[in-house]
Amino acid sequence: MDEFYEIEVAGLKRKLPVCPLNDKMSIAAFIMFGDVELTEKCAKELIAKMPEFDVIITPEAKSIPLAYEMSRLSGKKYIVARKYPKLYMKNIHKVSVKSITTDKLQTLYIDGTEAAALKGRKVAIVDDVISTGESVSAVKKLVDEAEGNIACMACVLAEGDAAKRDDIIFLKELPLIFK
Repeated sequence: MDEFYEIEVAGLKRKLPVCPLNDKMSIAAFIMFGDVELTEKCAKELIAKMPEFDVIITPEAKSIPLAYEMSRLSGKKYIVARKYPKLYMKNIHKVSVKSITTDKLQTLYIDGTEAAALKGRKVAIVDDVISTGESVSAVKKLVDEAEGNIACMACVLAEGDAAKRDDIIFLKELPLIFK
């Protein structure tokens, strides 16, 4: 039988599948893809907690629906730090990252036009879950390289020790599950 972790966030209850990371620890997988109601409510609650910002940037891929909805609600542009460079990308900026939910080193990319949209602007870095903080740190490096100003780092869930951080805005704590 599958194991689930129940959570309530933005007034909604969800059952998250528990996924083993190794023989000692598991995580509850928070997936916003396809859950429009959850995405809309989380976006609205996060925006209400955030300081003023000019543009949103998010790492590809699970947080794209959240960034889109936050963009729609706020009227602010959003940028996706891509996992692979695309043919249309010119003057690429890149940074490498090792995330808890990936098994290898990844690289995030933005192009020169996106970097120009960040320059001198108040930037909100948005992700679905912050755990080790490696993904948002990599995005922060891209913003710094583009000479943007970090307005905030925000996520729906802060997992494990991330909930103790005072430099992120989040809606709910998500514990790590130890065996």
